[in-house]
Amino acid sequence: MTTSINQWIKTGMYLFLVLFFASCSEIGEQSNPTANTSLKTIPEVLKSMDEGDLNQGSNARRNPGNTFATFNAALGKSGLASVFSRNDLTVFAPTDAAFASLGLNPGNIGSVEGLSTILLYHVVAGSVFSADLTEGFVPTLNGAAVKISLAGGPKVNEANIVLVDQQARNGVIHGIDQVLLPPTQNIMDLVDSNADFSVLKTAIDAAELRTALATTNNLTVFAPTNQAFLNLLEELGYESLDQLVGDIGLNGLISVLKYHVFAGGRVYSSDLTDTGIIMFSGDEVIIDTSGPSLIDLGGRESSIVATDIQATNGVVHVIDTVILNL
Repeated sequence: MTTSINQWIKTGMYLFLVLFFASCSEIGEQSNPTANTSLKTIPEVLKSMDEGDLNQGSNARRNPGNTFATFNAALGKSGLASVFSRNDLTVFAPTDAAFASLGLNPGNIGSVEGLSTILLYHVVAGSVFSADLTEGFVPTLNGAAVKISLAGGPKVNEANIVLVDQQARNGVIHGIDQVLLPPTQNIMDLVDSNADFSVLKTAIDAAELRTALATTNNLTVFAPTNQAFLNLLEELGYESLDQLVGDIGLNGLISVLKYHVFAGGRVYSSDLTDTGIIMFSGDEVIIDTSGPSLIDLGGRESSIVATDIQATNGVVHVIDTVILNL
C-alpha cells in the first residue's frame, strides 16, 4: 500500500481537484470563455452587472444583493484587477450587501488590511460552472481552501451561493451573500492558542521545530491532544515527557514529531484515501478512511477526532493517540 509523496498527492489531494474540475474540458469545448472574444473580462462583467441593476429603475439602488461595486472596487484598490482579467478563474464574489454587513463599501474597501489575501481567497483556478460543483475542499489562489457544500443549497464555507454562472471571457462568477475570511494563524499559532495542545507545544519547543511549523508552507499536521500524550506515557511506563525524551533522546523526539507531519501538501478530509503515505520523518503511516484513522509502524491506531483546521501555511487534523516510528 506504500506510495511515494508524489503518488499520494496524485491519488489524494489531486484526486479531488480532478473530480471538482472533471467537466472543465467539456465546458471548454462547448463554451470556452477565452475563445469568445465578445465576452467581457471578469471585472468588466462585475461592473456591467452593477450598471445593469442600477439601470433597472429607481428602486434598483436599494437592491445591493444584485450588485458587486464593492468587490470590483476592491480589485482596483488591491492591484488585482489585471489578475482577474487575464487568468481562467472561478470567482465567488460577495454582493454589496455582504460587504455592507461588515461596514464596507467602495469608498472604504481600500483600507482593509490584507485586502489582496482576502480577495484571493474568493477565487479558484479554472472555469467551474454550478453544474460542476462537488462537495469538498478546493484550494484557492490564497493557498487556503474553501469548502463547497451542496445539501440545502450550494454554499462556499458558510456563504450561500445566490447567483450562478455569470460567464466572462476568462472565467465564471458566482455571487455569494457573505465575505469569505481566510485563516490568519499559522500552524504554530494554532498550537499555541489551543489549550489541548499544551503538551504538543512543549514537545515542539524542546525539539526546536517551532520555526519550521510556523514558516514552512503546505504542511498537513496530525496533532495529538494532551490526553494522547498522557496515554502514551502511561502505556510506556513514564511519569513525564522529560523521562521519555531522556530515553529516546532529542533526535528521537524530533523523529516522532516529524512522523506526525506530511510535508507534501495540504491534505483535507475530503482528500483522504486508503493508502500508505510517507511522513516528514521518512516513515510510513497508513490512512484508514473508515475511521478515519492513522495506523503507525507498530500497528497502533489513532482516530482522527477533528479535521480541517486551516492555517495560513497548512491544515491540522486532531488525533487521539500519539503515533510512533520508534
